[in-house]
Formats: sequence, structure tokens, C-alpha cells
Amino acid sequence: MPLIAGIDIGNATTEVALAQDGRFVASGIVATTGMKGTRDNIAGVISSLQQALEKTSWSLQDVAKICINEAAPVIGDVAMETITETIITESTMIGHNPQTPGGVGVGMGTTIAVEKLALLSNDRFAQGWIPLVGAEMDFLEAVWLINEALDRGVNVVAAILKKDDGVLVNNRLRRTMPVIDEVTLLEKVPQGVQAAVEVAATGQVVRVLSNPYGIATFFALTPEETQTIVPIARALIGNRSAVVLKTPKGDVRSRVIPAGKIFISGEKRGGEADVAQGAQAIMQAMNACAPVRDIRGEAGTHAGGMLERVRKVMASLSGHDMNSVHIQDLLAVDTFIPRKVQGGIAGEYSMENAVGIAAMVKSDRLQMQAIASELSERLNTSVEVGGVEANMAVAGALTTPGCAAPLAILDLGAGSTDAAIINSDGTVRAVHLAGAGNMVSLLIKTELGLSDPFLAEEIKKYPLAKVESLFSIRHENGAVEFFREPLSPSVFAKVVYLKAGELIPVDNQTSLEKIRLVRRQAKEKVFVTNCLRALRQVSLGGSIRDISFVVLVGGSSLDFEIPQMITDALAHYGVVAGQGNIRGTEGPRNAVATGLVLAGETEK
Repeated sequence: MPLIAGIDIGNATTEVALAQDGRFVASGIVATTGMKGTRDNIAGVISSLQQALEKTSWSLQDVAKICINEAAPVIGDVAMETITETIITESTMIGHNPQTPGGVGVGMGTTIAVEKLALLSNDRFAQGWIPLVGAEMDFLEAVWLINEALDRGVNVVAAILKKDDGVLVNNRLRRTMPVIDEVTLLEKVPQGVQAAVEVAATGQVVRVLSNPYGIATFFALTPEETQTIVPIARALIGNRSAVVLKTPKGDVRSRVIPAGKIFISGEKRGGEADVAQGAQAIMQAMNACAPVRDIRGEAGTHAGGMLERVRKVMASLSGHDMNSVHIQDLLAVDTFIPRKVQGGIAGEYSMENAVGIAAMVKSDRLQMQAIASELSERLNTSVEVGGVEANMAVAGALTTPGCAAPLAILDLGAGSTDAAIINSDGTVRAVHLAGAGNMVSLLIKTELGLSDPFLAEEIKKYPLAKVESLFSIRHENGAVEFFREPLSPSVFAKVVYLKAGELIPVDNQTSLEKIRLVRRQAKEKVFVTNCLRALRQVSLGGSIRDISFVVLVGGSSLDFEIPQMITDALAHYGVVAGQGNIRGTEGPRNAVATGLVLAGETEK
């Protein structure tokens, strides 16, 4: 008997449901090829279909009909960016925070090559000196030179080292002083300039050099100069050690790239929002203009550049003119982004306020029809564009045991959050919103300053732990787990994530508590915000309290935290929410593909 296949092309995965005469026989899932809603998806569609068929005795020739979803793309790599007002300051101040400082205290003096200490006369009560120790010098030689100078009465108040020898040097000095090491660009530190070095006690953080007025006091800065060193002070907040020095140039240049405004065109009214006012102002403007027809950014600004890149990428992929590409939804989220402090000697960063934005391009049924036609020619079978994702997801969700209309569904994917509600008479209201799993990964990557997108994705999906000894770890919930065999030395004293029983180290200096906080806040900002926004739009009365039951479907609803977050948020409105179990076998996945099959069977 002929088969019918429902294929859901998502931002991250392509899912298949196979059925024969109303009986589901197999499912398949592969990574989506190319950007959702483009011709590149065809390879993934065929691959997922073949994967499902391999679980049966049938072949491609037995598939009589294929139904694909009407896919609306969310441009992940281009649309989801952080927009901030960037201030680039070529400051005469530089700061540093090594991981292994030595000593304790604050030292203020003049920089000098350590070899030149021998040339200084006895000046016990004169200015302080801060020797610079290069990589070519052994730490024992550097210690001898500093101690010899101290014995002669030279006022050595601190030391700056290029190599990781801070503790070794400090343990051998005759006087306790702050010792900074790991200054990778030591050759750029000029001699004969004023410098301040601070090392806090173990468990403490610097207080003087993380305070703009503390720096101003040391260097006798004017109010105007104090303003320019704020990025340095911010970069050193929370650090155990710091060094700040002032070069003789004294020139300061700054360049401002404004965040810009976003202009929203709705079906009934238009509006605008200034990105500098934050995500809340943007989302208020979005809600006031709903339903939205198009969104544009101010020319010559971060916002304008980002939204125009969205149009350009989509136009090149679809073959349309840029002016015919419309952005139908946008999610804005407040976040932080690390900005490099200009003039830094070891890659120092300052965290700036920013706004993360996910933009969704309006779905193009003609584009999906072109994909269906090409797929039909390649497979020599009938291929149809089955319907809007949210409507199909409702049909699929109703196959969850114990479910019946009326109910609402939340389809949590990688690029978009869909919501739909079906009434007792079968009427469906649906909405398709930008922002989901990919947006969460972006926020994690941005706020933790990660260079590897894969690591951000892993941190999003798996729980954390801290390796406390070779035989024990402490999970992020506080529970301690012991092991019979010693753990690998490569994970000792590190933060790890637990994947399939394996401990994988997180190559980042951030604490477990900070990583967990960033991860949970990112999920709340994106998923909880979008779910509440979506349910308000599909509710007949415009209130979430009008909805009694919500079923969570989609790949992101498999997350170990997101379902509980959404269930907790909806409990405040008296709504019962939980994960779906499509067809009683698939869990929350395969809802759209199942709905496409059911819709195709109904047409037949």
C-alpha cells in the first residue's frame, strides 16, 4: 500500500513521519541542511526520508505523497546579533588581571627594567619603583636583583612579570609587595611612567583600581580624564589583581557608533523604538503595532545595518528583490557584551549593556512551492506544501494521550516559538514568533565571552558540576557525587558539564555559579518571554487566563530546564502545562510532521 510522509523543515532539524492508511509506521530526524525555507533544505529532506524508510521494508518508490511545512525562516547567523552603542577609547590607561598574582597590597611607582635597579642610588625615602621582568630572565635572577635593591634601600613597591612566575617570585622576596605576572605584551609597557599595582588577599577583589576615583587619586586626573578611564575600572571589577599605568602621551580619542532606532510598520499603526532604551521599549513598541507587517532600522546605525543584512541574505537565498523581503517579527532581549579595552596589555574586556535581537522573515509560500516542485521532480512523487507550522503542530499535539480540544500548544524550536489554540469547534488561531533555542545559545556565548559556538550550545543543554577532588564532584544543585575510580587530572578543579555520563571541562575562567546564572537567565529571557507573548496573541480574550491547558512540543521542550520554567510561569495564570507525547511514542518531537500526515490523510 502507498505511504504518505509528513516532513517538518525546522531551523535545526528536519523531522519525518511515515504513515500507511492512517497508521504511523516510522519516524526520522536529521540536521537541517542550509537555511530554513531555502532550496538547500532538499538534501536534508531526502536524507530524513531515507532514514525513516530504513526502519521499514519500503523504499522511496512506495511513497505516494509528501507534505512539507510552510517554513518561515529565522536567520540565525545574521539576525541574532547584539546591538550596543560602542565607545572606542584610545586611552592612555591600561589594565590587567592575571590568574596567579603574588603578594598582596597596593604599590604606586615608576616603571623600570629590572636590570637597571642596580644603577639606582640608595633612595629609601624617594619615589617607589616597579621593575619590569621579561621572559628571557629566570625568576631566581629577577628575585636576586630585586632583593639586592631592597637591601640597598631602593624603594621597590611592586613587580610586573611577563612569565607565569608571580607566586615563585613573591615567595622569595624580602618584602611583601604586589607581584603581577602573565603580562603578555610586556614589551609595550613603557619605562619611566607612573603605574599602580594592586593584589587583593585570597578570596577578595581589588577595590582601589576598580574605582575610577581611586585611579584618579593615584594619577591626579582631571574630571575629563576620569571619564575616559571608566572602561578600565569596569574591566577590573571583581578581579583579584590589577595594574594600571599612564603613558606620557596623554591623548584620548573616542568614536561612537550609535545603536539607532527601529521603525515598525503595523497593519493598523506604526511606531518606533530607540535601541539605547533597551529591550523593554522595543517590545512595547512591537506590541503596540501588532500585527506587524515590516520592520526596518535607522540608516548608519547598528540596528539599521543588522536588519538590512537580514534582507540581503534572505534576498540572495530566495532570488527576490531586497525591498520585497519583509521582517514579520522581532524579539529583543537585554544582555551584556564584552568589549575590548583599547590599550590593554593582555586582552582586557569591559562588559557593556547590549540588546540581542532575533528577526524573522515573513514566510514565502511561493518559495516553499518552488522547493516542493524541485523535490517532486527529484523523487518522482507528489509533494505539497501542507500548511502553517503551528496549525500542523496542533493536529500533532492532539495525538498525545489524554489530550482533547480545546487546548493550546507551544512549539519550541531552534529559531522560532510558535503558539496555536484550537477551540471545541476545531477553529485554530496561530502565531509564529522569532527567538528560541539559537537565541539562547547566542546570549550564552555573548555574555560568557565564548569564542566557540558549540561550547555555548553544550552549556545550554547540559547541567554543570565542579570537580572538587579526584574522587568527587559537586553538582550545580549542591549535591556531591563520589567515584570509585580517580577522575582524569585534566578536569581537576574545573567546571564541567555532564554529557552522557562524561565530564567535559568548560575552557573558561568563569565560575560555575556565573555560568548557571547566565544560562538560566538566557532561557527565561527568550522562552518564558516568548511563550507568554505568544499565548496572549492567540487567546480569544487576549488574556492567558482564558487558556486552561497548554502542551509543549518541539526540540527545545526536551531541555532539562525550559519545561519547568514555562510550567512555573504559567502556573501563576492557572494554566496546566506539560510536555506532549506525540502519538504516545515520540515525546514532544515530531508534532508538525505528524500533523502534516494527518492533514494529508484528511485531504485524501
